[in-house]
Amino acid sequence: MKTKQEAAPATAGVPEQIKPVATVSARGGRRKSPAMLALSALLIAGGAGGGYLAWEKTGERTPVLVVAADVAAGDVIEEGDLARTSVSLDPAVKAIPAELREKVVGKRAAVPLVPGSLLSPKQVTDRTLVRPGEQLVGISLKPSRLPATRLSAGDTVQVVSTPGQAAGDEEADAQPDMVEARVVRVGPKAESGGERVLDVAVPKGRGPLLAARAANGNVAVVVDAADGS
Repeated sequence: MKTKQEAAPATAGVPEQIKPVATVSARGGRRKSPAMLALSALLIAGGAGGGYLAWEKTGERTPVLVVAADVAAGDVIEEGDLARTSVSLDPAVKAIPAELREKVVGKRAAVPLVPGSLLSPKQVTDRTLVRPGEQLVGISLKPSRLPATRLSAGDTVQVVSTPGQAAGDEEADAQPDMVEARVVRVGPKAESGGERVLDVAVPKGRGPLLAARAANGNVAVVVDAADGS
C-alpha cells in the first residue's frame, strides 16, 4: 500500500548559504509608559535649567572699588584715588563694594596702594599710624644717606644722627646717636636732587633732638638685617 508522500519544505534544494535567516522582531520588547517618558523629559529639562543657573551665578558681576592713583601708606585716601569697576569675584577674594565709596574716602591707606588693583578692607584703616608713646618725625634724606633698597611703611630702621660742624668741638667729636624708628611713610623722590622725605615714628622724647639734627641734614638711615643682627 502506497503512503502519501509528505511535501518537501520550501527551502529544499536551496543552497545552505542562501537560506533565509530567522529574524526576531524588536516590537516584542517592553514599551516605556507615558509616565516614564514624562519623567525623563522633566529630568533633562531640570538638568539644563540647573546648568544655566550655575552659569548665570558664576557670570554675575559685582561693582567694587579699585585704586586709581598711587597712595602711600599713611596717606589719606581722596575721591580721585578711587574708581569703580564690575568684576566676577571668587568667594575667596575680599573686595570693597562700590557703594561704600563715601565711607572709604577720608580714611588712610594701611599699605601702599597701586593703581589698577582691587581695594580690600585690610588695605584701609581709620587709625593714625603713630602709636601711643611715639612721636612722628619727618626727615629729608639725600640719596647718599638712604639705602638703595626700597623702604616700606612698617619697616624698622636705625636713624643715625650727628651734631654737625656747627656744634662745639666736644659735641662734634661725640659718637653718632642712633635711635630705632619705624617707617610710617616714604615720600616721593624729589625731581631735583633726588631727596626723599621719610616719616618715622620714634620713642617719645627722642623726637625733638632728631628733628633738630634732621633740619641740619645730619642724619642717615641704616637698615638692619631681617633677623635683627
